[in-house]
Amino acid sequence: MTYKTGAGIKILQISDIHIEHIRISASRLVRLIRTERPSYIVITGDFTELAPYLPKVQRYLKELASAGVPILAVYGNHDHHLSSDALQLLTKMLEAEGVRLLHNDVLDMGHYQFIGIDDWTSKKSDPDRAFAKVDPAKPSIILTHDPNVVLHIKHPFSYLMAGHFHGMQFHLPFLFKYLRKGALPKAGIYKGMHQMENGMIYISKGISQTGTNARFLIRSEVTIHQL
Repeated sequence: MTYKTGAGIKILQISDIHIEHIRISASRLVRLIRTERPSYIVITGDFTELAPYLPKVQRYLKELASAGVPILAVYGNHDHHLSSDALQLLTKMLEAEGVRLLHNDVLDMGHYQFIGIDDWTSKKSDPDRAFAKVDPAKPSIILTHDPNVVLHIKHPFSYLMAGHFHGMQFHLPFLFKYLRKGALPKAGIYKGMHQMENGMIYISKGISQTGTNARFLIRSEVTIHQL
């Protein structure tokens, strides 16, 4: 995806790892990373909701980190299903592998900035807090899990990356008309790029599955963003 924000960076987005169902190996992603040579890897939530799988998450992250590219991340709703102790352990694992976790805050990179907004579904989002130290003169790139939060962001932004919907996972007409997934999918916005009132958003189909470990007419996705 190419969208000019003025940041002049290449980002590889990985979303919805759901390590208990993962079918795409970390080594395959590392080969892609070394070919594409992105400026950053961003992980837009949902590592796992099952504490016994945390060691597998750590092994996966360790292999991704071996590519030597800075990694940024936010949590998703499934991560927040973990117990407080398990979530703290996941946070420590991320930090140990050099992953920068953003919780409703800003990471200033000089002439552009990353804004990490925690998960909307889990009621952990605080867009106003996240934007409190944002410089409106710089390109702003938002990382979040549930893109429904965009409807509650009062500030302009350059670009937003999210996941959460898995592109429906099962491509059945009107599926999101009947599932309670929020206002965006009800309006037909559940994957790809969309211009919203305050900025452009991109919703990844994710690399793994939730619930039933299957997809129907929806391919897994890792996305390169030229910003």
